[in-house]
Amino acid sequence: MTSRETGSVQISRAEATEPLLVVDNLSTHFPTERGVVRAVDGVSLSIKRGESLGIVGESGSGKTVLSRSIMGLLPAAAIRSGSVRFAGTEILDLPAKRMRHLWGAEMAMVFQNPLNSLNPLMKIGKQITEPLKLHLNMNRSHAKATAVRLLKDVHIPEAEQRLNQYPHELSGGMRQRVMIAIALACGPTVLFADEPTTALDVTVQSQILDVINEQRTDRNMSVILVTHDLGVVAGHTDHVAVMYGGKLVERAPTRTLFANMKMPYTKSLMRSIPKLDNPSHTRLATIPGRPPDLVNPPDGCRFAPRCAYAQDRCHDEEPPLAVADDPDHYYACWYPVGSPEFEARDAELRAAGDPRVDAGATI
Repeated sequence: MTSRETGSVQISRAEATEPLLVVDNLSTHFPTERGVVRAVDGVSLSIKRGESLGIVGESGSGKTVLSRSIMGLLPAAAIRSGSVRFAGTEILDLPAKRMRHLWGAEMAMVFQNPLNSLNPLMKIGKQITEPLKLHLNMNRSHAKATAVRLLKDVHIPEAEQRLNQYPHELSGGMRQRVMIAIALACGPTVLFADEPTTALDVTVQSQILDVINEQRTDRNMSVILVTHDLGVVAGHTDHVAVMYGGKLVERAPTRTLFANMKMPYTKSLMRSIPKLDNPSHTRLATIPGRPPDLVNPPDGCRFAPRCAYAQDRCHDEEPPLAVADDPDHYYACWYPVGSPEFEARDAELRAAGDPRVDAGATI
């Protein structure tokens, strides 16, 4: 086992059988004039070295805040509690000065909008070489050679010429690849990819996801992929965590989740995926209603006001995370998919022609 010194914190490399990152009961709240926003509310998860975890949910579910909470990339007003252990070391309460030794070198993030994240007044080459000089103490020539190699690793053609270009001179897909190259520059052990394919066409989306997966394999790097699209995580993750209203509502190995999802919210997300065999101009399936107000969340299950299968208990009592048949599969629902109560309610809704359970809802 090797280790590296990060400021005054000793970070040990986790063995393949040990979790590299462990998040335990993590909450992140933001004080506002209306009250406290419970953006992340008691989330627990873990990931091993070399694994890929998908965090899925609608906009406002807490996915991005969760990833930034883990890395400590939050406004000063944010209030965090719980535990975040990286390679066995607690990092939740580390000051920013000490966290900077982890950012880039051990933990890195590919942000959602590369045009906003890249400096428009700085050439690509300088944006890649700066972290190399800062974290790895490379000289100018070594940093430049490494930058060229990184651009080639993410399949950018004419890599040397790209170093002298500005972000606006590149396409959206190229800019996203540059963001990945910057994130990979110092060899992080955990890479957060926050909606890395937003606003890209389908072909480029696939290429970007393939690049991330390729680099994960080559570097034995852990990847946390944040997305609203279950279709994205299907072929690019080992495990999936589904979030709703700031809470974790289902967590399972990816294959297990798709074969035996338990949470009606997860099922609703599945319905929302466009299907290739649908006729042209078929209306996309949506989840009725709006996400909960995280200043005043509803009692009981936070998804209950929008759930076609909710019963009185769902509105009164918050369901805990229960274990499914697979010991690695957890869900928070009183009447999960496949239960007698669920099936009886499903039959009623279908008989009534309820659009929330049309043919596309069948898993």
